[in-house]
Amino acid sequence: MELQPFYRDTWVEVNLDHIAYHVQSLKQILPEDVKIFAVVKANGYGHGDVQVARTAIHAGANFLAVATLDEAVALRHKGITVPVLVLGATRPQDAPLAAKLNLTLTVFQLEWLVQANEMLNNEKRLRVHLKIDTGMGRIGVKTAQEINEIEAYINGHQAFYLEGTFTHFAQADSLDKSYYDQQLSDFKRLLESFRQLPEIIHCSNSAASLRFPEGHFNAVRFGISMYGLSPSLEIEQELPFPLKEALSLKTRLTHVKLIHKGEKVGYGSTYEASGDEWIGTLPIGYADGWIRKLQGQEVLVEGHRTPIVGRVCMDQTTIKLPTSLPVGTEVTLIGSQGSELISVNEIAQKLETINYEVTCMVSNRVPRVYIQGGKIVEVSNGLIS
Repeated sequence: MELQPFYRDTWVEVNLDHIAYHVQSLKQILPEDVKIFAVVKANGYGHGDVQVARTAIHAGANFLAVATLDEAVALRHKGITVPVLVLGATRPQDAPLAAKLNLTLTVFQLEWLVQANEMLNNEKRLRVHLKIDTGMGRIGVKTAQEINEIEAYINGHQAFYLEGTFTHFAQADSLDKSYYDQQLSDFKRLLESFRQLPEIIHCSNSAASLRFPEGHFNAVRFGISMYGLSPSLEIEQELPFPLKEALSLKTRLTHVKLIHKGEKVGYGSTYEASGDEWIGTLPIGYADGWIRKLQGQEVLVEGHRTPIVGRVCMDQTTIKLPTSLPVGTEVTLIGSQGSELISVNEIAQKLETINYEVTCMVSNRVPRVYIQGGKIVEVSNGLIS
């Protein structure tokens, strides 16, 4: 395979072996009849949609799930042929495209089905999953009457096939499982409203898949933990197998200079040297998803922690070096170097957010380098296609 070039010294490394390990580990704790949806929305949570999709399917996942029709169409255009479920809302006028590409859509409104039916030519049936809202408060039906009306309409029109039904948990990643229990109970009650249950029933996200066997039904959705990240810090000790972060973020020094006491660094002159100091410049900034709030965060150089000084710029960041180092020295912003580790969770804590957001916000102008078996197997440059 010819590796795609990139022309800057900043990149993400994605360990595909870790992705495969998590899928295989989940399969080992699931009953044989429970299928896995590998969730690759948001460009695979920032890791790369098609690369993660191929790895997950090869490791034993059965289906893929994304958030939007655009994401599903992109997978088809990249050669992915396995079933793909769109979890979010889709416009009724786009139903024919979904049917043509053999994509599965989420439905939750009778009016949507009526409008979509007018546009489908019945040459190929559109597979749909009915979303049930048991307490997330976003999309989904809430009553037995809605289920009955939608099921009857689908069964009465050849354009549709009701393949599945699902809900989504709001607090499966909490030690207090009372709201999870309530949602699961409501889901089971509403399942009794179907005249005939669809073939695929799924409600468990990563947290529920790993913690609560009673919610497995016959399929689960594996998202954040497929990437080696815990759904929340509080349940980390409850997980049935150790997680291995798949994503690292790296860069190199592009410039090193000695500054003296009283000299300032960066926009707003927010950092002032207290003496002679070595300052290194990194070619990464908030346009890459390495945002201004990370001022003061430590990075790894030569296996040691060293702080970001001055404001993070759009394209560059400055760090305080322990000594003069050569231009080209590798710097790790997320990941391990020597015996030190900067985890995604550490960055999330600094930003007062969750690990999901950290990986998702690494922009597409940062190339992704894919590692498998200790070797680079693919390079994806979002700016050069």
